[in-house]
Amino acid sequence: MLGIDPGSRLTGWGVVEERGVGLRHVASGTIALGARGAPAARLARLHAECLRLVGRWAPGAVAVERAFVARNVQSALRLGEARGAVLAAVAAAGAALHEYTPAEVKLATVGHGGADKSSIRRGVATRLGVGPRLSLDAADALALALCHLDRAPLARRIATALAREGTTR
Repeated sequence: MLGIDPGSRLTGWGVVEERGVGLRHVASGTIALGARGAPAARLARLHAECLRLVGRWAPGAVAVERAFVARNVQSALRLGEARGAVLAAVAAAGAALHEYTPAEVKLATVGHGGADKSSIRRGVATRLGVGPRLSLDAADALALALCHLDRAPLARRIATALAREGTTR
């Protein structure tokens, strides 16, 4: 499972593997785009790096944070552009995409939807046994992967039940 937390300057990524009934941290990091250079060139680099990540790790699915409303319009636009580059890369690689709101990720990771970034990092570190030096962006990406792995079994059961219900009507 690959989680990607898009950002216009830093994009976090993290790979989590299911091992029986447990989970294992495989790898994580950040894609640092910086603030210099043409925005289109930074987005092209983000797209290429995300294609590389999906190609390298060959995840069963990719979880990405769903857009949220920001107070600053320029920040929201830049974040939307970064999300677009990530979503296009995931689609181009043919990977299954799942999106989660920040509140869903926080709830799955630390038990409440209002958690701050430090709490998320502690929750991820505890669940995956990684050190506290994990970057906030990588922790957010790992939290996305954990959120999907927590929710996927229920989503599959619901889809199966709905499909059965549709065939019996």
